[in-house]
Amino acid sequence: MKTLFLSVCLIILYVQLSSAQTTAPAVTEQEIITLSKEKWRWMSEKKVDTLAALFHEKAMFVHMGGSMNRDQELNVIKSGGIHYKQADIHDVSVQFIGQTAILLNRITLLAVVGGNEVTNPFVVTEVYIRQGDVWKLGSMSFTRLLTR
Repeated sequence: MKTLFLSVCLIILYVQLSSAQTTAPAVTEQEIITLSKEKWRWMSEKKVDTLAALFHEKAMFVHMGGSMNRDQELNVIKSGGIHYKQADIHDVSVQFIGQTAILLNRITLLAVVGGNEVTNPFVVTEVYIRQGDVWKLGSMSFTRLLTR
């Protein structure tokens, strides 16, 4: 009887631990997806102070025309050199490596670049690093797709 009781307790404990481990990543995945969507909104609204808090101090940004560091990206948003008007998100996926989240978005981006309104299909790679309880954007790269 003691063996049966102990076995049942161990099975219950195993099931609880297993379910806790499978639900935790889904919550974190949704947290990253939500943060990314908010980032697109902040970029379209030119919320440079909010973006400055999100962007890691060593963040790098890769565009079709070159790369920028954190301050350059913030300045180009603030000045209107690039106005991210609207990002229509079609697909999103998230993978975790330790305290790093890699998010891929397939988007259609409507932007104003150098005074010209352009629409381009991209896969955007966003790399987030967890520092304590906060996620920081460490890198964002735009890869233009050949088809829409």
